[in-house]
Amino acid sequence: MMYYDYGFWSPFHFLFGLIGWIIVIWIILMIFRGFRRRGHMHRGWYRDEAMDTLRERYAKGEINKEEFEAKKKDLMQ
Repeated sequence: MMYYDYGFWSPFHFLFGLIGWIIVIWIILMIFRGFRRRGHMHRGWYRDEAMDTLRERYAKGEINKEEFEAKKKDLMQ
């Protein structure tokens, strides 16, 4: 019976190593993304609570369209 010793660089070791590193990098990115969401550091990575409140007030009829657009413009700056 033939036995081939590929050593450390066998195809399976390389494949599993690559998958492992992809998983590690993905986990690090998800942790970083979670911290950014909690810290409200970057627009778009979290729910904008002020904009949500503004939309709710507009939907309830507490403010009119002109007020909504003006406040939305202020929040987007």
